[in-house]
Amino acid sequence: MSGFLGTNVTIPHKAAALAAVDEADDYARRSGSVNTVAVQGDRLLGFNTDGPGLVRAIREEFSVDLHDLRILLLGAGGGAGRAIAVQCAMESCERLVLVNRTLEKAQSLAAELAPAFKSNRIQAIPLEESALAPQLAETDLVINATSVGMRRTDPPLIPASLMTPDLLFYDTVYASGKSRLLQDAASAGARGANGLSMLLHQGALSFEIWFNRPAPLDVMRQALTSLP
Repeated sequence: MSGFLGTNVTIPHKAAALAAVDEADDYARRSGSVNTVAVQGDRLLGFNTDGPGLVRAIREEFSVDLHDLRILLLGAGGGAGRAIAVQCAMESCERLVLVNRTLEKAQSLAAELAPAFKSNRIQAIPLEESALAPQLAETDLVINATSVGMRRTDPPLIPASLMTPDLLFYDTVYASGKSRLLQDAASAGARGANGLSMLLHQGALSFEIWFNRPAPLDVMRQALTSLP
């Protein structure tokens, strides 16, 4: 490990990275994954900057904080969805609805996070139109933590007919161009943003862990936006 300050880890190795480090911070343990490893002498320290990166991204994109929002999270069965759900709980968001094709996975996560919420402030539902419709009426921010949207042929996650101008949409997919979700949101007059800002702030937080100083955010942003 001589000469190394650390490394970033991405899917599908984040859970394995948690098992490989000598020590992990509270958020990494609760989210079940590590995306940032720091070398300290002969020890490996694990962190996860996914959730904190999302907090910064939402503030930047929409000028609001997770703490104040009623959030509907698509893809809450594990991976990025779990990390985001844990961050929402740690931020004590106003309300959290976990949506997943396999309902049992979302229900299990909801039960785990329930102590962080007031009564009936966390709920799990299946990814079905009949279940989504009444929940979206009580939602401020929709977050997509699934991989759906990376291909132009992907089906819609939420029927366009259920989208309204007062909703905010954040798609963690950061492929070039607008995902189907963000296209439909824009057509409905709703504000939306893709995951590029989350990627930026994840990286900035990793930089700060390694170098113990503020990240050159403007330089990093320019580098990201100039990618083909």
